Amino acid sequence: MPHTSPLDAAADGPFGPHNLPYGVFTTAGDPGRARIGVRIGDHVLDAGAAARALASADADLLCAPHLGPLMAAGRPVWRRVRRTLTAWLTDPAYRLDIEPHLHPLPEVTLRLPFEVADYVDFYASEHHAGNVGRIFRPDGAALTPNWKHLPIGYHGRAGTVVVSGTEIVRPAGQRKGPDDPSPVFGPSVRLDFEAEVGFVVGTPTRPGERVPLDALPDHVFGVCLVNDWSARDIQAWEYVPLGPFLGKSFATSVSPWIVPLDALEHARVAPPPRDTPLLPYLDDAGHQPWGLDLRLDVAVNGEVISRPPFAAMYWTAAQQLAHMTVNGATLRTGDLFASGTVSGPEPGQRGCLLELTWGGREPLKLPDGSALEYLHDGDEVSITAWAPGPGGTRVGFGEVSGRVAPALP
Repeated sequence: MPHTSPLDAAADGPFGPHNLPYGVFTTAGDPGRARIGVRIGDHVLDAGAAARALASADADLLCAPHLGPLMAAGRPVWRRVRRTLTAWLTDPAYRLDIEPHLHPLPEVTLRLPFEVADYVDFYASEHHAGNVGRIFRPDGAALTPNWKHLPIGYHGRAGTVVVSGTEIVRPAGQRKGPDDPSPVFGPSVRLDFEAEVGFVVGTPTRPGERVPLDALPDHVFGVCLVNDWSARDIQAWEYVPLGPFLGKSFATSVSPWIVPLDALEHARVAPPPRDTPLLPYLDDAGHQPWGLDLRLDVAVNGEVISRPPFAAMYWTAAQQLAHMTVNGATLRTGDLFASGTVSGPEPGQRGCLLELTWGGREPLKLPDGSALEYLHDGDEVSITAWAPGPGGTRVGFGEVSGRVAPALP
């Protein structure tokens, strides 16, 4: 009987050799040892073990317990390692050495793939920002005066970034409804998700250094999915005048797979047309575009409720990175910056319940006949995505998921 290999089955799927996302995993037999993995089809390659078996010059980087050393090594090394991995996983000459280091995906536990240094979240969708403005300022301008001049963002909390599958404990805090005489304390009653895309920084910068638009690939190691959980009632009471704080900082979930930027060349598209002149450091006219054609699906308890298109985002990751560093703020290996809620122009493309239910005033009808305003205890939110790849293939991102647990007493 001819030998069949999981590498053959993976070739044309969303996690084929054209993708090769990085993650970190443990096994049931050795739960205390975290290892760098590369997803190929429905298997995970122990990259460090393969590198040792093949006496790779990059074995030290691939044998680390997290992606930090590889991320810090810089783009020439990222590209060299990617070429090496592609050869190992496509050239039959390597199969006898590679196959013993493949683990079926269901048999591994996926971990947070990198140590998060800083976390910044942006507000880059005009459709999302416009909807939020219309919900909260129905008699005023949908967008704030600065919105089309710069990518608005806030500095989040790196220590509460968690990997997909981590339980999300309902946050508690102060809230005050419009008819309440004074604020009250208790569990959030307006818990929401936000479907986002995250960019993971590898190469750091020096104090005072600015990152120009064309330098995104020199600093961003890869892309992941993000759920920026949001307590809308806590957020509404606290955000004036300094913006989001406790309504956001309790948890942010990320997918376990980091898709290399080089895997997304076929997904690059021009951003939507802009009607406001930009300052030179943000003006990407004449530059290679960094819009990305990512297709997201958002499901609650297994039912898809939205399909946000990332290609509709007004501000690109290159502009976000340029703005984030224009004042000389440094980048560190492991910095994570997220896009903000991804929303499109259609009702079924809105990336959070705040928009989907229009502030809770129009409950979302689910296929089982129930209605959803905000998340209940026990609800599970899953966000998946794919992007166009070479030759009609798809680049998979896996999923970021989390189940809501009751607030602690």
